[in-house]
Order: sequence, then C-alpha cells, then structure tokens
Amino acid sequence: MKPLQRILHVEDDISIQEVAKVALEIVGGFEVTSCDDGQSALSRADAWQPDLILLDVMMPGIDGPTTLGKLREQASTQAIPVVFMTAKVQPSEIEHYRAIGALDVVIKPFDPMTLAEQLRRIWEQHHV
Repeated sequence: MKPLQRILHVEDDISIQEVAKVALEIVGGFEVTSCDDGQSALSRADAWQPDLILLDVMMPGIDGPTTLGKLREQASTQAIPVVFMTAKVQPSEIEHYRAIGALDVVIKPFDPMTLAEQLRRIWEQHHV
C-alpha cells in the first residue's frame, strides 16, 4: 500500500485552512497544498497529483460535491481519493457523501492534534 504523503486541502475559510495545514504538516508530516475554492482545486489537483483531497462541502461558487463530480470527469484526477470536511453531520448526509464517491467525512470542528491520524486511518481502511 502506498503511504499517504501529499494532501490537497480545499477550504474557503482561510483560518480553517491555516489550522489544517499546520495540523497536517507539523503534526502529521504530510506535504500539503491548500486552495480556497472548487475551481482552483480542479487545476491544482491536475497539476500536483495529490494522494488525497480533503474537500470542504460548503464553498461559494462550486461546492464540494460538485467539485468531486468534476474531479471524476477529468482523467487525470478521477482516481484521486476524496474525504469531505463538513459541519453538517446528519447520518443521511454522510451516507450521501459516501454514495457519491467520498471515502469518508471529517467533522468540523476537527481536532488539529488528531486530524492527520484520522486521515491516515481513513486511507488505511480503504487500502488506497
């Protein structure tokens, strides 16, 4: 199994983006690239080829589920695993996100000290 190393984090809230970057780089030891909307996520994922995309659900413009759909339409990004991040945690919503292709869902607010481990666990469970 390939180790998880490169994570593209897509989040429109800059303060959340910064906390997640520190959590994933400093605590988790990952290489992280951040962007703040779905459109830039599409080009960044294509150019950078991350191992995993951590994708906010609610964003202005193109939301997370729409971004996931567009990632799946591009040959260069269709196989990149996606984990959604959201504050909406109804079981039916989480099931919907999995049904449209997300590996799993990380709940906001997240714990910066355990975020990297949470993503590593999701990665390993799915033997990506």
